[in-house]
Amino acid sequence: MDPRRSAQDVLRCDLCETPVPPMYCDICHIHLCKACVGEHLSEFAKEHKIVPFAKRGSTTNCPNHFSKICELYCEQCDIPICVQCTSSTQHQGHTFVYIVNILEKQRSALQKDLQELEKLNFPKYQEIASSILVQRATLNSSSQKIASDISKHGEEMHKEIDEIIRKLKSDLDEIDSKYLTVLNKHENDIKHMLSVITQTIADLRKLINSDDAGVVSAYKSRNAEFRKLPLKLTITLPSFSPRRIDKHQMFKHFGSLSELSIETEEHNYTLRTEHSPAERSLIDVPQIITEIKTDFQYVVNVSCLSDEDIWIHGNDNILKLYNLQRGLLKSIKTKSGAADLAVTKSGDLVYTDETNRTVNIVKNKEIETVILIPLEGWKPRGACSTSSGDILVVMESNERETQTKVVRYSGSIEKQSIQYDDKGQPLYSSGGCTKYISENRNLDICVSDFGANAVVVVNQAGKLRFTYNGMSATTNVLFYPYGITTDSQSHILIADLYNHRIHIIDKDGQFLRFIDNCHLKNPYGLCVDTRDNLFVAESKTCKVKKFQYYM
Repeated sequence: MDPRRSAQDVLRCDLCETPVPPMYCDICHIHLCKACVGEHLSEFAKEHKIVPFAKRGSTTNCPNHFSKICELYCEQCDIPICVQCTSSTQHQGHTFVYIVNILEKQRSALQKDLQELEKLNFPKYQEIASSILVQRATLNSSSQKIASDISKHGEEMHKEIDEIIRKLKSDLDEIDSKYLTVLNKHENDIKHMLSVITQTIADLRKLINSDDAGVVSAYKSRNAEFRKLPLKLTITLPSFSPRRIDKHQMFKHFGSLSELSIETEEHNYTLRTEHSPAERSLIDVPQIITEIKTDFQYVVNVSCLSDEDIWIHGNDNILKLYNLQRGLLKSIKTKSGAADLAVTKSGDLVYTDETNRTVNIVKNKEIETVILIPLEGWKPRGACSTSSGDILVVMESNERETQTKVVRYSGSIEKQSIQYDDKGQPLYSSGGCTKYISENRNLDICVSDFGANAVVVVNQAGKLRFTYNGMSATTNVLFYPYGITTDSQSHILIADLYNHRIHIIDKDGQFLRFIDNCHLKNPYGLCVDTRDNLFVAESKTCKVKKFQYYM
């Protein structure tokens, strides 16, 4: 390049140095003034394309014929081509248009996209970006306020608790004061009588040795008065009975955070806090997820070891562990069968043996008897493991007057026996009918009593809360409760054997819905996994079906 052009920074014709040439050869890539265009085109050995300087670079060289310019466009192949390409077999029968038309059309589309991006999209994105800054600041201030409100509410509740403590202590002081007043009065009365008796004893000693007939004859005995001893005070001292604090109930009464809802034009998101079990909705039509086909003649009990591994018991003395994907994992042979199964918090299997009157635990493949029923005539039926690690066992006697009770064991030690209501009436039916048991999340004890055609629910202390009879009073359909289990929402699920359905009721005994689809046939044993999927053991089909009943 001429150094003068660089120095002056002025574009000149490549042939005659005329300043600011208006034309350009897109093939040779040189600048031309109008006077030199003819001279350049006179070079017939090469192909040229002269365009205004503003449109330079609009020419495309053909990739197949390097000396040719792509003047056409193949619509079928969607590529620029030169005239020579049109005669090739590759483009035989194709439609060609002038590339200039394609360029103009594309420029129009490009211009339209550019205007949309500049005038609409870019400003909107800028607006959204600005709003995020505002939302971040709002989030920070809102969270600080909520945290402050939580702390303030906590302080208020602490004040209320402190006031309760103060009131209880004040009441205790008042009780102490009353007790001391009574004791002091009683003590003064006793001291007075002791003083009187002491003086009487002294007087009698003098009289015994006295020769004064008048004084001796005037003596009046008071022993009859002294024989009437003062009433002995029987005072029951006050005691303090702390109420067990349930964490879920504490959260419920303290307050809760509302759900975080994030809305866009296309999606709605809901994020739940994890401090307590989130409320879940029952689906209209429960769906079967999978099923296990067992080799038992009929299936009775089922208990979840995990979300994938299930203990199953049937008609013989074999306990089998199945995996939903891999099938049978292992088998355990018991001495004389099992009445019911349960899995402990530590993952060990517990089963009851009616014949040997024992409750046994399986660790690895070893069977250990943890409870031997000492009372003659009593035998274990249903059993469950509790959240505290205790074992609840339904016990029945086979004496002439059959009785039923629920016994709580800690290890091998009996801690609690539940048999009668507040009026002294039996809570459970007699007659040796099948009974299963489950502990609810609120620590209620739920027993399915086939003999009473009912589910009996007592609280942790053994006091009757309610009895559920399967809505027989309104439907005139007898209730046949067998397997029973509870889920994370404290809902109670009961197998209705001969009506081929599952009842779902809430923790207070209110009916919620049936699971009566998917061709349920004689549902017997029940359990739920950690995701609230329901496993149903069908006694007749020898299958265990896994249901989804929550959204």
